[in-house]
Amino acid sequence: MPNNVLSATKSEIGGVVQEFTWKWENQTIRVVYECLGTGSPLLLLPAFSTVSMRSEMGEIGKLLSPYFQVIAVDWPGFGQSSRIPVDYQPALYQQFLYDFVTSVFDKPVTVIAAGHSAAYVLQVANKISTAFSRIVLVAPTWRGPLRTMGVNNQVAGFFRGMVRSPIIGQLLYKLNTVPSFLSLMYRRHVYVDEAKLTPSFIQYKWNNTQQPGARFAPAAFVTGNLDAINNQNDFLTLVKNLSVPLMVIIGESSPSKSRASMDALAELPGVRSIVLPGSLGMHEEYPSAIVEAIEDFLRNA
Repeated sequence: MPNNVLSATKSEIGGVVQEFTWKWENQTIRVVYECLGTGSPLLLLPAFSTVSMRSEMGEIGKLLSPYFQVIAVDWPGFGQSSRIPVDYQPALYQQFLYDFVTSVFDKPVTVIAAGHSAAYVLQVANKISTAFSRIVLVAPTWRGPLRTMGVNNQVAGFFRGMVRSPIIGQLLYKLNTVPSFLSLMYRRHVYVDEAKLTPSFIQYKWNNTQQPGARFAPAAFVTGNLDAINNQNDFLTLVKNLSVPLMVIIGESSPSKSRASMDALAELPGVRSIVLPGSLGMHEEYPSAIVEAIEDFLRNA
């Protein structure tokens, strides 16, 4: 694993911060990741969201670090990684994950992927059967917020263009990331226990949204431009073609459309699954329950 340690970049999970320098369409993107523990490699991929960052996988990482070398990643355009104004799209993230896995690891790696990360992991696993040794998908999704709400692609594309524009875009993004709005979104479909949504927690999330260039990748996610697949059948097909062990963790309080998709995955032959408390942010809200549920699968699959 590379030794390009970043002393100036803040640790989010108590590990060693490193960077992966990656090129996309002749532009250099600095991807920040963090390593913790020793043993077989375990890759942690946070969910895509307006507030996506590797720290949301931090508690899972800490709990598993006595048994694995945990590697938690900030996706390009999110967290402490570069947030340059490129066209964030599935091809970018598909290529990034392929390049990261094949460059950083010299053997199949276990991966725990939350939310929208699921389809990207499944695509890489279908492309390279030796990329992953086992896969855990936590509250997996494939459809962005506006598409889930029924907004058509033309309207979503118009909104995405507005957010990317210099002045109006900054205003729209600011309105959609004020602490009160973030708190509302967490209460509606991310967290179950509202008592955990303290002012300091929301402030921490808000700080993450205020980095230079922060609006570009979240705008792509919200408008469906990071949907790696177009329909439920494609999602299920990725799993049907999988050649490595898979476990799906379902949040019992997940929004109805997302929950139906998770249940459909769980019903496929060979897929291990469990329903646990939580919603779309269950990987951050209930890390101990998740680790307890997957520990045997990780060690014995």
